[in-house]
Amino acid sequence: MIKIKTLLVAINAKYIHTSLAIRSIYKYCEELSENLHTKEFTINNNLDFIINEIYKEKPDLIGFSCYIWNIEMILDIISTIKKILPNTKIFLGGPEASYDFECFFEKGVDLVSIGEGEQTVKEIISTFNNKPLIDERFKSINGIAFIYEGKLFITDERQQLDLNDIPFVYNDLKDAENKILYYEASRGCPYSCQYCLSSLEKGLRFLDENRLKSDLKFFLDNNVKQVKFVDRTFNCNKKYAIMIWKYLIDNDNGITNFHFEISADILDDEMINILKDARIGLFQFEVGVQSTNDATLNEIKRKTNLAKLFEKVLIIKNLKNIHQHLDLIAGLPNEDYNTFKNSFNQVFLLYPEQFQLGFLKLLKGSGLRINANKYGIIFKEKAPYEVLYTKYINYEEMCKLKGIEDLVETYYNSGKGINTIKYALNYFETPFDYFEKFAIYWEEKGFENVSHNKMKLYQILFEFLKEKTNCDINILKEVIKFDIYLNDNIKNLPDWLEENNLIFKDKERAFYNKDENIKKYLPHFLGKDSKYLSRVCHFGVFNINIKKLIESDFKEIEKKQSFILFDYYTKNDLVYKVTKYFLKESEV
Repeated sequence: MIKIKTLLVAINAKYIHTSLAIRSIYKYCEELSENLHTKEFTINNNLDFIINEIYKEKPDLIGFSCYIWNIEMILDIISTIKKILPNTKIFLGGPEASYDFECFFEKGVDLVSIGEGEQTVKEIISTFNNKPLIDERFKSINGIAFIYEGKLFITDERQQLDLNDIPFVYNDLKDAENKILYYEASRGCPYSCQYCLSSLEKGLRFLDENRLKSDLKFFLDNNVKQVKFVDRTFNCNKKYAIMIWKYLIDNDNGITNFHFEISADILDDEMINILKDARIGLFQFEVGVQSTNDATLNEIKRKTNLAKLFEKVLIIKNLKNIHQHLDLIAGLPNEDYNTFKNSFNQVFLLYPEQFQLGFLKLLKGSGLRINANKYGIIFKEKAPYEVLYTKYINYEEMCKLKGIEDLVETYYNSGKGINTIKYALNYFETPFDYFEKFAIYWEEKGFENVSHNKMKLYQILFEFLKEKTNCDINILKEVIKFDIYLNDNIKNLPDWLEENNLIFKDKERAFYNKDENIKKYLPHFLGKDSKYLSRVCHFGVFNINIKKLIESDFKEIEKKQSFILFDYYTKNDLVYKVTKYFLKESEV
């Protein structure tokens, strides 16, 4: 038997990402591992660098894992690889390769793996090992497409694997240190959302409990920073979700964060009672709201009880131990600018830790792509196939939403201006109106496509609110100052904030020189002198009662001096920001 050299290639969206797909295939094909290799890159790598790294391997067979973020780059790479390695065979797999794949053969691709890849790729490699040519033998491999003697062959659909037959993909972490690790406990989804490819997958499969706990123990024992479950609706099986959450709570290592994509509306009292016991920062939930317009949800076949979803999101928020990430999608059927504005306001006012405003991607094979003409959805021809406009929302309106998205990301999701935004909302009818007017101002001033440092971003926010509202400028400065200190250990504020440094320094020294203050708030710094403490902490003096302002939902303003200690050594695991302490006047 000829043993060909096979290279599996992943091109990730970010450096901190890892490819679950090629790891899973590699482990499943472990008996072939002597001549099976993997390489991971990112879309930010230089194209020539990637090509050169592949060329150095001199593979006989290359498999690329294809997604909307990398398919165009992969096709560019293939066009060159075919010239410098003319005898190398190339196959594609992944969601971007599994639908409308005929065009790939014109780009130099020799074979496509359709759907679930582990067993399929194993059979592809084994067949090439017997004879490194594409011929009639490949007709016996289910789940592939290939060209033979000028004719396209699409073989029978691949039967789904038992997930327990796929080995755990992480033996060691030498190539994944400080990166996000992806993990799947199940495959499939019980829902039929028309924008998502998971709606096409048949049935639900789960790992056995013993296997699952063994896998999770590896993450916990190795103090992995973050594990993202890729399960499409993690809590669709209540008993299974509870089993996992309880195991992770009972075996928490105090370090690892686990991310789950959930349907909040199907959380019940039993699940919430279990979640109450989770360490702050142990769990992170992503909740896809997508729209609050009933006509839109019905059209995309997304079954969501919005009243329950909002109720459960607020209950989880009030637990104060779980980071929540809520999503909306612009460009869906029956969603015009005004109904999207309503969706935006309803979700924003839940104040999730992250609010993701995304734009519809017309994925190959999805129901919305198939019915794009019905909904008048015009989208970009190249991946990621993002919507340009629809018969419900025009291009100019979509561009406005893009501007709003940028500002939500810059000032809200980053945490840079979250308290300033909440204060500013007193002077706007709705959150959407605030961001819409800010986006117009941003464009008028020519701030788009310009890199701004942190202080400049705060100054822009200050100038916008000073110009467009009748807010108390002195109160505004105090709230912005609070946001600055929450995010960064800044010792010298810009002149436009006009801080009284002499009063500040006197009070700071007095506070640090009281042993009882250090024992109460900074016990991890016992024995350190005031000079050291002033470097790693910040003692903030404010001319308003910040604590009262926050507790009143930014409605009540008390012009009374208040004191806040910002500890930059420790972090709040829920929001990954500095830990703050509101001090009593007697402690100063």
